[in-house]
Amino acid sequence: MSNIKIKIDDINVVSFTPLVTPDQIRREIPIREECIDTVVFSRQTIGSILQGKDKRKFIIVGPCSIHDPRSALEYAHKLRKLADEVSESLFLVMRVYFEKPRTTVGWKGFINDPYLDNSFRMNEGLHLARQLLIDITQLGLAVAGEALEPISPQYMAELISWTAIGARTTESQTHRELSSGLSSPVGFKNNTDGNIEVAINAIKSAQRPHHFLGIDQYGRTSMVETRGNPYSHLILRGGRERPNYDRVSVQLAQKALKEAGLSTNLVIDCSHDNSLKDYRNQPQVFEDCIQQILRGNDGIVGLMLESHLQSGNQSLGAGLAYGVSITDGCIDFDTSAELIRHAHQELTSFKEK
Repeated sequence: MSNIKIKIDDINVVSFTPLVTPDQIRREIPIREECIDTVVFSRQTIGSILQGKDKRKFIIVGPCSIHDPRSALEYAHKLRKLADEVSESLFLVMRVYFEKPRTTVGWKGFINDPYLDNSFRMNEGLHLARQLLIDITQLGLAVAGEALEPISPQYMAELISWTAIGARTTESQTHRELSSGLSSPVGFKNNTDGNIEVAINAIKSAQRPHHFLGIDQYGRTSMVETRGNPYSHLILRGGRERPNYDRVSVQLAQKALKEAGLSTNLVIDCSHDNSLKDYRNQPQVFEDCIQQILRGNDGIVGLMLESHLQSGNQSLGAGLAYGVSITDGCIDFDTSAELIRHAHQELTSFKEK
């Protein structure tokens, strides 16, 4: 027998770099009492809205993805003031997404590459991301995130009040299992071809207990046992440049949810294929959905907007403009505030009639 050793594992792996453990980062950047109060209150509020106990609507609004903590925190201060203005009819939640799914390749988000230079300093990305969540929730503002992979929630999920599972991962068993154990309400988007059956199956799965492989707060590989997430729900985001926010599509989705024995309350994403992938169409989608609510569809309980300090987007590179998205195009904050204030006025007037 030959003594030559042939490598048969990790052939395409260049290196392994240990990460800080969730426990360590939580001790280094501890959650504050004000943050705990914000998260507990926000999760309860969103849960009550999803159940129809709270008749307000919630709006997930903020940058497509976070790339600059300074502009994100400025946005949070502005949104916090707006949230107070419209609190009678609307509950505002800031979109704070640190991970970016890619069809092929590209910048994968703030945790993956926080300095936007392909240095992939993920330990620093985790620290910076957690600190930003602390800073935002300390303002009393609820935060929404996307669970793109199963590791990072252990580092910061206790600061998240609402979680999305994206169109590309709704069909993933790993994400359904993960969602069954998350402490926040979880919305599943219909997949990229517009099929809502996949999301309905995901909701059913996430509402049930699971056993699966994961990590604990000390970074140890573990068997995770969950009890199921009762606040799993549907997000309509359109598919293959075909919107599904219109009255007929919404009613058909609610019929399918009812036939599946699920709550007919759902959220509509005003971006992505519902806006035909043009951020400038978001106001039209948003206003149409508000009109559907005013015409009696109480099952539309939430809306999503991609919004930043300034409108549009820009390519990643030197000399980035401040407050402009480097991923999907966004409407500017002033436009977002105008839409939200107008919706508040209409919903409040309707309630008083």
